[in-house]
Amino acid sequence: MKIEAKGVYFTELNKMIRNCNDDIIELNGVEGQRYIGSGVSNKKIIINGTPGNALGAYLSNNEIIVYGNAQDATGDTMDSGNIVVYGNCGDTTGYAMRGGSIYVKGNAGYRVGIHMKEYMEHKPVIVIGGKVGDFLGEYQAGGIIIVLGLNIDEFPVGSFCGTGMHGGRIYIRCNTPPSNLPKQVICEKVEDVSEISEYIKKYCTYFDESDKEILNSEFYVLKPNSKNPYRQLYTHN
Repeated sequence: MKIEAKGVYFTELNKMIRNCNDDIIELNGVEGQRYIGSGVSNKKIIINGTPGNALGAYLSNNEIIVYGNAQDATGDTMDSGNIVVYGNCGDTTGYAMRGGSIYVKGNAGYRVGIHMKEYMEHKPVIVIGGKVGDFLGEYQAGGIIIVLGLNIDEFPVGSFCGTGMHGGRIYIRCNTPPSNLPKQVICEKVEDVSEISEYIKKYCTYFDESDKEILNSEFYVLKPNSKNPYRQLYTHN
């Protein structure tokens, strides 16, 4: 089913999506409507335009493909499914997500993966092709974040990377590690990319990049320092 979204208020548009019996829904002329895909299961939603905040919020077993940019809080608290953005994303991409995957061809804003967590068998993944802003992986408790730094002339992550991180992994494609990391986070050069190879290959399939070239690059990984956990900041010993 194709829906012309131009000029349609977000509540009405989301009602039309929920009431549609088709497995594949194509939205044309999207111009900032919020919460697209929220509360919908077992659908493929193709978006032509720019969806608004909280795209795919609480996503459950859906696939959302955006031919354009996405705004803030893409994948907010998503549980499963897949979001693919053929452009850039705003702030708090993957906010509190606990499953599924988000692939962004270009850049993303501040606080990507904030409060990201693993839940039972669910292991969330975010792959950003370009760069991200400050506070990447803030309070991260699980899952994997990958920043590839493609097609940019600057360091791919901003300041305060891993602040409050106490679980999961952050992989950064770069020749030197990020600076000024908190003491509760350790940074190591990656010797074996097997943990992330399937996600990079999937990214390259979506966006027509060379997975061999990317996988042969240098990566650094950030993970919690078990010898210096954040809990010691908040509890009496």
